[in-house]
Amino acid sequence: MVHEQQEIIVYNSSFVRPAGFYLNGFSNVPHIKYYYVFLCFVYVVSVLENVFLIAVLFMVKTLHTAKNMMVFNLALTDLCESTSMVPKLVDTLLFDNRFIVYEACLSYMYFVYFFTSMQAWTLVAMAYDRFVAICLPLRYQALVTKQSVATILLFTWCLLVAIHVVLVGLIDRLSFCRSLTIQSFFCDHGPLFNLACSDIFANRIMALVMLVLIICLPVILIVLSYISIAIALIKIASGEERVKAMKTCTSHLILVAIYFLPILITNIVALATYLPPNIRMMNTSLTHIVPPLLNPIVYSLKTEEIRNAIKRIHKRKRRIDKM
Repeated sequence: MVHEQQEIIVYNSSFVRPAGFYLNGFSNVPHIKYYYVFLCFVYVVSVLENVFLIAVLFMVKTLHTAKNMMVFNLALTDLCESTSMVPKLVDTLLFDNRFIVYEACLSYMYFVYFFTSMQAWTLVAMAYDRFVAICLPLRYQALVTKQSVATILLFTWCLLVAIHVVLVGLIDRLSFCRSLTIQSFFCDHGPLFNLACSDIFANRIMALVMLVLIICLPVILIVLSYISIAIALIKIASGEERVKAMKTCTSHLILVAIYFLPILITNIVALATYLPPNIRMMNTSLTHIVPPLLNPIVYSLKTEEIRNAIKRIHKRKRRIDKM
């Protein structure tokens, strides 16, 4: 194939760096362009939702609480995750611009994986908030403060930045002298390092680390927190109080299911049997764009506190317009 014969840069007759890669994307799927248009629509709506939520949380001082710092972080992460994925995906596949330069490909991979990981760990932080609120209610004000939440979020951002620098650095050391076509719709870690003709043992280890970091460890921590919550709820004598406490967890559990279930199902099916590439890529793309669309609705915009804040902003705007 002609596009496999791209110009390459050779260092010391052993290190081979391509000018770029080709993103294969979906193949032989009828009317696939309608799916790309759907992605565009979902992306635009999710951007509007998350920008609106961020603006409300920023403008209304009564919403400047420790819990809403996590909500703000989730909205920001959702906005950045969908923005790092969808515009380039649509440009690549809808407009058939499948070639991506080497440095842009690594940046693409970095930001997609970073914000995906950040979303997972923000959900863990929210699970911690629910755990303290139900299992240690008398210590909630002391444990869940603005300072403690800011420290948790800042530590998570710094740690994930460092881990993903290592992820990309291990790719950058590889030599590519075979196919330059990535069997995915974005610069996916596994399909990319498998194109290398040098030793990829460290990259395989890093792939396992990422699997644990993005999926296994967050899921384990969230499950453990809800086991503790369930035990605490059983000890509550009043059925009404038990139901009230359970309702405070419902929205978070829905977010967890929206984010983790598609990823878990895809990985389990892929391990158990053959998963067609088109199905894997469609599920992966939906995993990146559906949570940013639904998260603001499920967890934030339907809560009474934020609805009241929106009403106050609207009334204030109407008064200003009448002046």
